[in-house]
Amino acid sequence: MSQEMPDLTIDEYMAALAGDAPAPGGGSAAAVAGALAAASARMVGSFTIGKKKYADVEDAIRAHLEAIDRLSEEMLALVQEDVVAFGAVGDAYGMPRKSDEQKQARSEAIQAALRQAAEVPLKLVAACAELSGHLKPLAQKGNQNLVSDVGVAAKLCQAACECGWLNVEVNLALIDDEAFVTAKRARLQSMLRDCQRASDDAWWTVCAKITG
Repeated sequence: MSQEMPDLTIDEYMAALAGDAPAPGGGSAAAVAGALAAASARMVGSFTIGKKKYADVEDAIRAHLEAIDRLSEEMLALVQEDVVAFGAVGDAYGMPRKSDEQKQARSEAIQAALRQAAEVPLKLVAACAELSGHLKPLAQKGNQNLVSDVGVAAKLCQAACECGWLNVEVNLALIDDEAFVTAKRARLQSMLRDCQRASDDAWWTVCAKITG
């Protein structure tokens, strides 16, 4: 599909995801989930700033929104980046392999493409880990009429992070460079744990406020 993913309507994107083309796929869908998490969190802040009742926390909320806006843009970009990276992997696997030289060139191209393909969901995991840290403060200080939307953001954020983790691991399993894999996996696990803890903390904070 020549049109970029963020330019599609929801219906068009869903049809593309459900179709028989190799991309968009799970990595792109995970980035959409992350962007939705950011948007849900952002809405809570939007209904907080400018309200007299929350004037004393407005500056703090604005700081969270600045970070969330940046993360939202990053994750929307990853929706398309994943499609491009996946396409590059497919192109590499499709290279000719009749001669030894061709086989070598193909192998090198595949490894390079897999490295890049691993970087895209790794960036998503990093963005989700950062986003998760802004959720509990929004639940605590933001407009309490929308506190459930922080809970939605928390679950979407954790899901996007875990799906990003899965897509990194899929690529790492095919990469021959052990040092590269070890370094990426260590960073990946750390960010995944951070996101899971912070998202869970925000979720249960929201649940406690709603259920008493």
